[in-house]
Parts: sequence; structure tokens; C-alpha cells
Amino acid sequence: MLFKRPLKLDDGEIRLQFAGKHVDPKKNGWGTSFIYDIVVLDKIVGRCDLRIGSGTTIDYAGHIGYSVYLPYRGHHYAAKACLLLFKQAKHMGMDEILITCNTDNIASYRTCELCGCTYIGTKPVPLDHELYLQGDREKALFIKHL
Repeated sequence: MLFKRPLKLDDGEIRLQFAGKHVDPKKNGWGTSFIYDIVVLDKIVGRCDLRIGSGTTIDYAGHIGYSVYLPYRGHHYAAKACLLLFKQAKHMGMDEILITCNTDNIASYRTCELCGCTYIGTKPVPLDHELYLQGDREKALFIKHL
């Protein structure tokens, strides 16, 4: 994949501010993660990341991760961040995005719906996977074709 200059990730309400990059060299690891702060009115309200790659961990963790800090929840910031990350992913040459969430996480399930993803199923996290060791037992899988 060729390097492309990042897009301006701003929808007029939130903006994503680049916070760093992490490269996981493991074959079935996290891939390359581009990490962003979610910013509203110059206040950091959460964090998200776009993961480029494929493999076992992406199959369970997805290409996008997000967290909105407790005082700022309820404003759909995660869904708005995902919409901006979809633009960046397309710009980087991706055709589809997998987003996953724990099956008991109603807010994340709703986030996936709000940003136009399609539910494609649920699968258990393998006992020997690092996500299982962190407490994740099964993942709801959502796809977004870009």
C-alpha cells in the first residue's frame, strides 16, 4: 500500500486529530494502527483507531476501534468518528471495513448501526486469543462496504 497524505478528518462537529501510529509485526496481530483523538470544541472526548491489515486479531477486533470518555457519551461521537475513518480507509485503498463489538455492548452495537454497517454474525473468541484473556467471549461482526 502506497503512503497517501491523510485527509482532513473533520465533519464540522468533531475532528480526528492524529495521535500516533503503532505497527504490530506479528503475522496475525493488530496490523498497522493509526490512532486519533476525537476532538469536540478543542476538548478530547475519546479516541479511535483505524487498523490496516488482516489476520486473526483483525477478525475479532475489527479494523476500527473506539472509546468515548464517560462524560461525553450519548452524542454519537463514536459513530461520527467511524464515518470519518471510513473516508480515510477508502482514501488508503480499503474496500470494506470490519467493526466488531462484544455482544453485550448495546452502545457499540448501536454505533455500528448508526454508521451504516451491516450485521453479519457472531463468533466466539478462541480461548487462546489475547482478547479472550482480556475478558472478551464473543464478538458481533459488522461490515461496511466503502
